[in-house]
Amino acid sequence: MNALAAHPQFTEFLAVSKGDTGPGALLRTVIVVGVVGIALLAWFLLRGYGKND
Repeated sequence: MNALAAHPQFTEFLAVSKGDTGPGALLRTVIVVGVVGIALLAWFLLRGYGKND
């Protein structure tokens, strides 16, 4: 066991309280931004394939 894990403040920091709702809003935002980003990247990369030169 290292010195960091023995600190009571560290264990309190890792503890989950009853009022903690978790990463819900942040996680939803990250997922939505990721999906939109993937869609835009796919559109950007695939838009050149429809052109006939």
